[in-house]
Order: sequence, then structure tokens, then C-alpha cells
Amino acid sequence: MNRPWNTPPVSANQPFPSAPSAVDLKRNLEVVRSRVAQACNRAGRSENEVRLLAVSKTVDLKRIRALYELGQREFGENKAQEGHFKWAETHGLSGIRWSMIGHLQTNKAKEVAQFASEFQALDNLRVAKALERRLIAENRVLDVMVQVNTSGESSKYGLHPEDVPFFFREMKAFSTLRVTGLMTLARLSPDEQVVRTCFRHLCQLRQSVQDQLPNVKAPLDLSMGMSGDFEIAIEEGATVVRVGQAIFGERGVPDSRYWPKAGQDS
Repeated sequence: MNRPWNTPPVSANQPFPSAPSAVDLKRNLEVVRSRVAQACNRAGRSENEVRLLAVSKTVDLKRIRALYELGQREFGENKAQEGHFKWAETHGLSGIRWSMIGHLQTNKAKEVAQFASEFQALDNLRVAKALERRLIAENRVLDVMVQVNTSGESSKYGLHPEDVPFFFREMKAFSTLRVTGLMTLARLSPDEQVVRTCFRHLCQLRQSVQDQLPNVKAPLDLSMGMSGDFEIAIEEGATVVRVGQAIFGERGVPDSRYWPKAGQDS
């Protein structure tokens, strides 16, 4: 396809346009929305099929509120405490929704049960049990997505694809957790086909789950694609894209703080 992909850095030290002001945020948001629309057009899809989740980790409240004023309503956080704080500080903003998109420790389930509208990184039953207990106490239900490791990298969290159908069957035991989709992180690679393969794998897995488990909500959402690869993800069927730096600018904190290696605490 003839299209921009993995937009090249503005400079060697600034891969994404900075956005210190509301004007800058407006520009970046419009560019991202335009790229989403163009990717949908190339794929023969409606742009209404794709949710844009603004990943606001490390972003201050002033810029989050500015993006809200520009019409963005969905925000994603990787850390439970940071997400809970921002939720509390923006609680009065009508229609704002917060998603937890990072690996979760069981001792942080209370915060997520209180603030999140959605949890996109569920990959083990211990966390499911902890969330269930907390959600019952809060008298809430929570939309969750099952994280899958489609790249095969040991550094990434997520279920092995072969384990996903079994996991879905186990999730029937949790009355407060509503499984709505699948999530993945593609391999970080300059090779478009390597990235595309990760997304195709998740799409194929969705079909397999829906074929094997007719009681599963269909179609399941697919959360895949971030600032460097969301256009490919849309072309491969993403219904949610998680875009942070392309909107807010390059983060000063390394991703390793927010995407720890599997087996490490977050």
C-alpha cells in the first residue's frame, strides 16, 4: 500500500513533535486523527470503527485537560497509582473515561477497580481474582481485554496464543469482569511485515476464539497499535489504537519504566 508508515523522526533527538501548549496538542491530535481516517480509508473501513485512546502516562493534568477541551474523551494509563490520581483530579469532566493498559500487580487491584472503565492487560487468573474481590466491594463491573504475546518475545507480558481459549473459558467464573477483546504489543521492528504479522496473529486468534466459544461476545475488540505502528494495526483490523507520543510528544521517561520485562514488578 502507498502510505506513510512509522513516521520518521523530526530529528535524531526528537522522534515525535513536542506539544507543550494547547496549540501544539491541537495540531498533533488533528494529524493523528487524520492518519487514523486515512488508514481506515485504505482498509475500506469506517473511522467510526476505531477508538483513539490517548496514552497520557507522565503527562501533566494541564495538558490532559487541554486535550479534553479539544474533544478527546478516552485516556490510558500504565500505572495504577498514576491513573487513580488523574481520575480523581478529572472526576468532574463529563464523559471522560480512563483505561488501565499496563501490567497490573494484584496489590494494585483496588485502585483499578475504583477508577478504570477498562483494563486492557489481563493475562493471569490471580489478577482476575483480585479485581473480582475489589469490584464486588465497589459494586462495579469492569470491561477487560486479554493481553496476548503475539511477538513471542520473552520480555513481553501476555498469554501464549495457544492458552487464550482456555483463559476465556476460565473467565466465565468472574461475574464482575466483562471480556470485550484482545490486546497485544507488536515487535518493535523497522520491518513492516514483522509488525504486521503480530497484528494478523491477534486478528486470527480472535476468529479462532469466536469459532470455538460461541458464547463469547462477538466481535471481540482488538486493541493493537501505538504511536509508531497504529496505521498498520488499523489496516489489520484494530478497533482500539493506543497513541501517546504522537499526540503529547516524546516522553522523557524510558518505556522500560512502563513496559517492564515479564517477571519484573511494575
